[in-house]
Amino acid sequence: MKKILFLHGLESKPGGSKVVHLSALGYDVLNPWLPANDFSVSLNVAQKELEKQPDIIVGSSRGGALALALEAHNIPLVLIAPAWKRFGVATNAHVNTIILHSEYDDIVPFVDSQELFRNNTGLEVIACGEGHRMNDTDALHHLTGAIKRLIG
Repeated sequence: MKKILFLHGLESKPGGSKVVHLSALGYDVLNPWLPANDFSVSLNVAQKELEKQPDIIVGSSRGGALALALEAHNIPLVLIAPAWKRFGVATNAHVNTIILHSEYDDIVPFVDSQELFRNNTGLEVIACGEGHRMNDTDALHHLTGAIKRLIG
């Protein structure tokens, strides 16, 4: 069974709709609680989860910023509306990275993902979804597709 490390967003918590969707598809989803009030503590929690050797990391919004900040050693990434700019993380992403972002996002600007794309070679940005939450049918379809492309 493929193992996903899912890093939730700032206003989210473990067990959200994307995690339920991925679990229903048969993935083993690691979904730690990430405290909203301390980015460095959340980063430490996420880094510790890497000891469980996930096949892929999915980061949503603030979780996307955390995923970019991890020492993940080329583990494939799916970044969902990554809030990298808001949290001031490095803009270096490796080639096994797919970004999913809604052009209608009113929380994290779509242009932030376009900038991340321009600053990195081999990234792919897929415009999908109805808004920032990315829990609609279109967004979940693209999330499933991105994971299958990266890890099967």
